[in-house]
Amino acid sequence: MDGSTNSLDDVSAGSSAEYPDRVSVMEGRLQLQENEITLLKSSLADALRRLRLHDQLIPLLKQQLIAVNPAAARVLNQVFCSDGFSSSRKLSSSSTLDGTRHPATRVRRNSEKLAKDPQEKTKKRLDKKAASSANLLTRSPSLESRTKDLIASAGSPGSRRGTQGQSIKMFIRGRPITMYVPSNIQNYDDLRMEPPVEKLELDWVYGYRGRDCRANLYLLASGEAVYFIACVVVLYHINNRTQRHYSKHTDCVRCLTIHPDKVRVASGQTAGVDKDGKPLQPYVHIWDSSTLITLQQIGLGTFERGVGSVAFSFADSGAFLCVIDDSNEHMLSVWDCAKGTKHAEVKSTNEAVFTVEFNPNDSTNIITCGKSHVYFWTLSAGSLTKKQGIFGKYKKPKFIQCFVFSLTGDVLTGDSEGNILTWGKSPGDVKTLGKGAKETFQIMRQTRAHDGSVFTLCMLQGGALLSGGGKDRKIIRWSADLAPERECEIPERFGAVRCIADVDGEELLVGTTRNAILRGTFSDGFVAIVQGHVDEMWGLATHPSQDVFLTCGHDRQVCVWNTEEHKLDWCTTLEEYGLCADFCPNGAVVSVGLSTGRWLVLDLQTKDIVSDYTDGNEQLSVMRYSTDGSFLAVGSHDNFIYIYNVTESGRRYSRYGKCNGHSSFITHLDWSKDGKYIMSNSGDYEILYWDIAGGCKLLRNRYESKDREWASYTCVLGFHVMGVWLEGSDGTDINALCRSHNERMVAVADDFCKVHLFQYPCPKPKAPNHSYEGHGSHVTNVRFTHCDSHVLSMGGKDTCILQWRVKRGGTGDSGGDRLHSSSSSSPEP
Repeated sequence: MDGSTNSLDDVSAGSSAEYPDRVSVMEGRLQLQENEITLLKSSLADALRRLRLHDQLIPLLKQQLIAVNPAAARVLNQVFCSDGFSSSRKLSSSSTLDGTRHPATRVRRNSEKLAKDPQEKTKKRLDKKAASSANLLTRSPSLESRTKDLIASAGSPGSRRGTQGQSIKMFIRGRPITMYVPSNIQNYDDLRMEPPVEKLELDWVYGYRGRDCRANLYLLASGEAVYFIACVVVLYHINNRTQRHYSKHTDCVRCLTIHPDKVRVASGQTAGVDKDGKPLQPYVHIWDSSTLITLQQIGLGTFERGVGSVAFSFADSGAFLCVIDDSNEHMLSVWDCAKGTKHAEVKSTNEAVFTVEFNPNDSTNIITCGKSHVYFWTLSAGSLTKKQGIFGKYKKPKFIQCFVFSLTGDVLTGDSEGNILTWGKSPGDVKTLGKGAKETFQIMRQTRAHDGSVFTLCMLQGGALLSGGGKDRKIIRWSADLAPERECEIPERFGAVRCIADVDGEELLVGTTRNAILRGTFSDGFVAIVQGHVDEMWGLATHPSQDVFLTCGHDRQVCVWNTEEHKLDWCTTLEEYGLCADFCPNGAVVSVGLSTGRWLVLDLQTKDIVSDYTDGNEQLSVMRYSTDGSFLAVGSHDNFIYIYNVTESGRRYSRYGKCNGHSSFITHLDWSKDGKYIMSNSGDYEILYWDIAGGCKLLRNRYESKDREWASYTCVLGFHVMGVWLEGSDGTDINALCRSHNERMVAVADDFCKVHLFQYPCPKPKAPNHSYEGHGSHVTNVRFTHCDSHVLSMGGKDTCILQWRVKRGGTGDSGGDRLHSSSSSSPEP
């Protein structure tokens, strides 16, 4: 780990409270402005598209209407003159958004040429006047719908009228999205939506939050390691390799501590916000690790922003709980565990606070440390007073990272200078300060320990000490008098040592800054028993025939996991961010789209890159193979979908064509079951259809695709999934969805930390569903495994992967667990 990384780790645990609220407000404004720009671009593109349609339809309609009804032809001519050319003149640009010439340019040029002819100008003016006086025309939002009305009034076939009657609209940010009802639905209004019979149950949690949290790994008396990630506290049995989950938290868990009885646990969470952006209240839960029952909820409505540190008292068998919140003043409060009432509270410091502990021999003595300070607190008669540790002749470090109590009662701290400092009481200097001078806490000894920060200290039963280093990644065992005895270095790929838990005096558990938990000894070394991503994730793909899935994200890691054995099979690091992926139907290779327009094909067995291509210079958002594996579609942020021929079992690719027609970046796409067509969504909420077999042509009549069957359904916009959208959604509320292979369910990943399960299809608003919590960030992706036995969901910034078991037949919920019991069954509108 280099120096820059180390410096970031130094402040990671306490920096969240130091950011001004103004930053989040400015980010929100920027996002709103970007959304508005996208909407304006899409509106302009829609107008240009209508003009193009107008230019193409008018000659054909004229010919048809002259043959059927000359009067209707005259009306159409009035529409053509009064609206078509005036609309084209209102558009100031003759180009599309990407700078290319648009067919609408031809319309405007024709209108300008027409205006130069006096006879045509007179005719146009008279037609307008006649149309106005006779009230033959009314303004309507769609030229296409107006021409359909004219056809109907002229006695066109009834099928056209039926076409108009069997379409529905949904609105996102005020923009209408038209979807056509399939032929097998006779009466859309009579459709009844039901929640799916299946439900989800949390099966496994991949990952650990070590990157920016401290003192969050302990061993229980049951043999389970307890740690957290996202909103879940995980109890992982290190020998049996099983997991249980405490899931009563409503937002990301930030801290954890164990009661002296090794059974009760206290965990604190951040505040978070609801779906409307309003702040929620943080709190601490005290719960029983054997039954997972919540015993106390501490501090609801008291803490600000979140809970940063918690600690039980020891001398009185855990009667009190000390809490430090993430407010500007880092309020220090002491609570009665039995009553759940506040015993004392005081402002701590405006600097970051990393940890708090009671003196194990005296519950009236509390110590806190953090940025440039170590404080010694005294609890007396319901009030707290503090004394600051005096550094004296020793260099004051930037951060005091951690501390422990020695068996002799001394306090040992680890700091950002790589030193272990021994603190002790010193009587008041009567000669200097006069009679009544109070005792102080001063450094008695300085021991050089590590290069870079000392991130953690762990006191063993016999009085020996373990220290974990940041920059040097070393674990050192010290004797009771701080003489080094043994040391080892953990592999670089796991990062720095964040936390150490003693198993039996010889075996250790080690949490790292790269979100891994290692198990091992000084003699035998360490192996990872828990691993995870360390940055935001977006790419998720499931194997077509095996219990395997792939993830990728901003940490440049591509990871392949086994859902049955709950482990990481292999991982490789790329040069750029991985943002999307898909397995070839033969299961031998997988394609991964990157942040620069580059995409790779990896061999699952050898992990080698077998193909390497680049399309454009913007990030790729979706990779999708056709059902037979003969084509690969690559969706890009440059608004294009690139189509490739696939040969040699997915190892060779050649450009077949490019789909050009979207006015914003591609977000999702799916192939038809026959492998000839594609349905795609874009950032401005378009639904377009493409004839790939016919040369990657845009299908301008979307009505013709209403009965087409799709091999997969991951597009978030479409008739069959319209019911997953809540009323008032702004278009970014749903990040991903996935239809099950049996076509009975659809899983949805939303922007509010939830996973939903709907029946499929769900084409009506307010469709009832089952909702599940557990993520602490926007859920970026969701997929069913090949046999629909599990659902995989991926958090963005919480770096968490949740594996949900699909429970058949709607069996009862499990113990009132929030992850299993939250559901929504909204009435039909």
